[in-house]
Amino acid sequence: MSVVRDIPGLGERLIRGGRNALERLRFSENFVLSNQAEHTEIFRDDIMSVRYYHPLTEGQIPLESGFLPVQEYRHKVPLLLVPPLAATSMIFDLLPQRSVVRYFQARGFEVYLVDWGDVTKSHSHLSLSHYVLDWMPMVMKAVTRHARAEEVSCFCYCMGGLLTLMYAAAHDDPPIRNVVTVASPIDVHSSGLAGRALAAAYEPAQLVSKALNISLMDLPARYLHVPGWVNSLVFKMTNPVGSLISSLDLLVNLWDREFVQRHTTMSQWFDDMVDYPGATIQELVVQMGLKNQLAKGRIRIRDRHAEFRNVSCAILAIAGQADKLVKPQAAHHILDIVSSTDKEFCVVSGGHAGVFAGSKAPEETWAISADWLAQRSGL
Repeated sequence: MSVVRDIPGLGERLIRGGRNALERLRFSENFVLSNQAEHTEIFRDDIMSVRYYHPLTEGQIPLESGFLPVQEYRHKVPLLLVPPLAATSMIFDLLPQRSVVRYFQARGFEVYLVDWGDVTKSHSHLSLSHYVLDWMPMVMKAVTRHARAEEVSCFCYCMGGLLTLMYAAAHDDPPIRNVVTVASPIDVHSSGLAGRALAAAYEPAQLVSKALNISLMDLPARYLHVPGWVNSLVFKMTNPVGSLISSLDLLVNLWDREFVQRHTTMSQWFDDMVDYPGATIQELVVQMGLKNQLAKGRIRIRDRHAEFRNVSCAILAIAGQADKLVKPQAAHHILDIVSSTDKEFCVVSGGHAGVFAGSKAPEETWAISADWLAQRSGL
């Protein structure tokens, strides 16, 4: 949705830019447009919570390219949004014109979201088993009970897809009908330079571990806790030129309050990432990184094995063509290890962030997912 506006003179732009810069410095929250969709918290356990989004009341919602009519009918199967661990839930309701929540609501879905919460050093003990074996069953029970439904569909981004699939693989008869994964790395060793480095490091790491009789899993989890600012830095380093251009764009358009609002909101996604619990880092590095267990279709979680051959729900895996963190081949591998007969793979434009919430995401990732889910969610 493009609107032609008059550009003020240089003097007026300098005045507005100075005013916006001062306000942004002191009250940056005034420029953040995320998390505006109305919702109610229906469940909480410690820092984890589950939201239900209230139905839309308007007849259409704005998108970047125009307006999307709000469908009157509701699909039988509710939709659960599952975020990754490093990013906050704001990414699902980023901007009024770019909100995953509102888009799927307009397409006829009852929308829920799991918020993993604000992880701090005191949560270093949180491991994959906490998310997969403890919290995911609570989330599913809360959603099915509130929606009065027997099954749910899941729309997952990055690590959110792995948690959902591991949950489905570790439980008998999980209440999941459909899963959409967006940029979820199954075969880590085939995911670019980082994947090749992990693959090369596996044998040396094994030799060192045997020779010294030590393991990364033996270290106290608090020593491996990763602060959110580190996650932000790593994410930005995947596209340093883009980060620089973004900063220059802000400087040039500082006079434009709407531009500053959009820029500040998007920047919050990358600047305010969440800590990664130390215990989870241990398992990710050893089991998913060095050993690449997900690609082999089996991963040990606490006292049980998550067998991906047990996963039989319908699966749509989506990858970004320009994604440097999760290469398309790394995301595609999920189709090779599950027993699902209804499974598809799709490559769309965008990098790791763009494939999920970029300017083309509503017309590509979201539209493809909504169409696919609508055919499998009943009326």
